[in-house]
Amino acid sequence: MAIRSDYSRGGRQVSLQRNGIFSMLRNPLAGALAAALLAAAPVCAQYPGQVAKGGKEVPTLRAIGVLEWTGDPGSPKASRLVPISVLDGGELQDGAIYMARPQPLALTSGVEYELQENGKPLGLYDIQSAGQQQGSWIGFGSWKPIAVPKPKPSMSEVARTGFDPDDDKPVLHRKRHSGDAPSGTAPKDGSPAPAADPDRPTLHKKDSGAAPAPTADTDPDRPTLHKKPSTDASAPTLPDDDPDRPTLKRSKKSAPADIGHVDNLPEVTDPDRPRLKRGQSTGGGPVVLPSLMGLPSEMQQTVAVSDAKSRTEHPWTYAWASPGDEEKMKAALEQIARDALGLKPPPPPPAPRRTARKSARPAPPAPVPEPPPLFDEQFRVFELTYGSSATLVLTARTDGPADQQRFVTLIAQPDLYGNVLVLLKNVADGSRLDETPRMRLIDAVDALADNRGELLFELRGATQRQFALYRVLRGLAEKLFVSGGAEFGTESR
Repeated sequence: MAIRSDYSRGGRQVSLQRNGIFSMLRNPLAGALAAALLAAAPVCAQYPGQVAKGGKEVPTLRAIGVLEWTGDPGSPKASRLVPISVLDGGELQDGAIYMARPQPLALTSGVEYELQENGKPLGLYDIQSAGQQQGSWIGFGSWKPIAVPKPKPSMSEVARTGFDPDDDKPVLHRKRHSGDAPSGTAPKDGSPAPAADPDRPTLHKKDSGAAPAPTADTDPDRPTLHKKPSTDASAPTLPDDDPDRPTLKRSKKSAPADIGHVDNLPEVTDPDRPRLKRGQSTGGGPVVLPSLMGLPSEMQQTVAVSDAKSRTEHPWTYAWASPGDEEKMKAALEQIARDALGLKPPPPPPAPRRTARKSARPAPPAPVPEPPPLFDEQFRVFELTYGSSATLVLTARTDGPADQQRFVTLIAQPDLYGNVLVLLKNVADGSRLDETPRMRLIDAVDALADNRGELLFELRGATQRQFALYRVLRGLAEKLFVSGGAEFGTESR
C-alpha cells in the first residue's frame, strides 16, 4: 500500500524503475577499466539514491506527507496531499522535488498512502493526479476506508454446529433412512433432541375421492381455487354468469396524439451565432477532483505514510503511572507559556477597610484571580520509543487581531525530580511571522522507519510555509529535516 518497486495492490501495479550511479574507484587501473565498462554500457538515467549492494537487497522507500482537507473525515469536501520527505537508502530527500518527471515520485498516480492519527491507521488515500499550487507540487486523490477483515467463528460454535461459514468446501448430508429416529426424538448418545418447528410446512397425501369432512373451523367466506374447466364434455362446468366476478375492461378512448407546435423563426443571417444541438458528447474528459485552495480556518491535517513494506502498528500514546501527573505537567507548561507570551494575571482587588468597632468580623480572604486564558491550546503527550519517558508538546496563542497575536510552542520532558524540563521554546509575533514562523504540531511519525517517532511541525509564516521533523533524543530537540530546501525565519530556544 505504498511506494514500491514492482508491487501490486487491488489490481493496480506501480513500477518504479531505479537506476544507480557508479562511484569512481581510487585505483587508476581500476578507474580506467570502470571507464571502459561505462563507455560500453548503455546510457541510463541517474538519480542521487543508493544502489543496492546485493541482488535481493532493495533500498527502503518510505514517503511522508500531510493530508489537508475540509469537511468530515472519510468523505471530505476538498482535499490535497502535501509531500514532505522520501526516505531512500537511509537518507531523507525532499518529497516535493525528488525524482520529478515532471511530478515528484511521491505523487505518482496510483501511489497509496495510509492516513495515521497518533500512530493508528485512519484510512487510505490514493493519488490520482498531481498539480502545482503557488509553485509547490500537491497531490489529489480519494479517501478510502481500511478494509476490516471478517471475524472468524469461534471453535466452540464450529464444534457445536459442525458448520464453518467461511469454509468454501461443499458439505454432503446423509440421507435419512426408515430405521433412523424421527425428527424431534432424542439421539442415542443422550444429547437433547432438537425442538420441533410449529411453523414448518407439512405435506399431506391426497385423499382418494372421499369428500373431506366439514370441520368447525371452516370459514364460509374463505376464497377457494377452482380448477380450469377442461374441454371434455363429460367434465362439469362452472357458470360463466357470475354477477360478483370482477372483470377488466379495456378503455375505448384513444390516447391523445403527441403533437409539437413549432413556430417559424425569422432567418438569421449571422453566421457566427452559436447554436445548441442535441446529442451525446464523444469525449468524456479527465475527472476533475475538488481541490483545496489556500489555508481556510476549518482545514484539518493528518499524517500520511506510504511504505514499500508492511510494518506493524506503532501507537505513540503515553501511559501515565499516576493520573495526577498529567495535570501537574500541563499546569506547569501552561504557566511557562503564559510567561513566554507576556500574560500576567490581573491584580487582586483591594482589601476592604477595617472599622474601629471591636465587634466587627474579620474580612474574608481575597479570592485568587483566574489566570489569563490561552486560546487554541493543544496539549499532547507522546511515547516516541518503547519504554521512553513522556514527551510533552503544548501550543497556544493570545487573543486579538491577527497582527497582534502571539504564538508559543513548547517541547518538554519531565526530569528526574518530576519537574518540567523545556527542550525547545518557540515564540512568534503575528506581525513578523516571516522572520519567526509559528510552529503548528501535526503529529508524531516514524520518518526513518526505525521504530522511533519524530515530531512533525508546520512552520507557517505570513506568505510561505514549510514542514519540519524534530527528533527528541538525550534531552535535546533537534531539527532533523525541513522541506523546501532553504529555511526561512529564526527560532528562539
